[in-house]
Amino acid sequence: MRFTTDQLLDHDLREREFLLGDIPGFLWTPASVATPMPLILVGPPPLGLRTAYPRLLDRVRPTIAEGYAAATIELPGSGDRPRSPAADQALTDLRRALATGGPVDDDIVDRLVLPLVDHAVPEWQAALDALLALPEIGGPVGYSGGVISIGTRLAAVDPRITAAVLFAGSFVPRAIIEEARTVTIPLHVLLQWDDKGNDRRMALDLFDAFGSQEKTLNANMGGHTGVPPHAGAEAGRFFTRHLK
Repeated sequence: MRFTTDQLLDHDLREREFLLGDIPGFLWTPASVATPMPLILVGPPPLGLRTAYPRLLDRVRPTIAEGYAAATIELPGSGDRPRSPAADQALTDLRRALATGGPVDDDIVDRLVLPLVDHAVPEWQAALDALLALPEIGGPVGYSGGVISIGTRLAAVDPRITAAVLFAGSFVPRAIIEEARTVTIPLHVLLQWDDKGNDRRMALDLFDAFGSQEKTLNANMGGHTGVPPHAGAEAGRFFTRHLK
């Protein structure tokens, strides 16, 4: 991990950009650190970090104010990272199916999501290795955001993730729903009920499949980006219970 910028955005918010090999990322921490902090990995939307940056910053400001560190990395195929022709074709097929009102079949979802998960999860684990080696970060570690299939796989395979807030805003392969049965950490799942780009039934099936004894579904009316502020506040209280 190599830091490329270091700046104070506010008097109490420090932002550092980094490269993990050739993968861009951001690390946010309080400006002054007295003890090693718990860490929240922030799953970005697949829009590119520069495009998603304002939304990400809004998400992490209250996190930093509560005394956590937060970090994110660019997803495979997003931003300036190399595109995948196969993923682009799957995305085209998905958009065509949605536009015509036809079904989105399992083949499209698998082609779009499973290679992304296979590629992204080892990168998140490498980022976690590097972040936990920093003196100001001591754990425990949570995960917050999407793509929900990435968060599910990461929670299933990495025991360092001790709690997760998952955003149900993308299509989920049936193979990931099966993997969810092995996830046992505390979960808080956010679902926008009127999200036209999300298969609500699939999101409910995923939630039902999680093997966690403590899991909460926070469903709100509204579209993909209409998560109400009180839902974010409740997610913050969830992390307070499990990371502090």
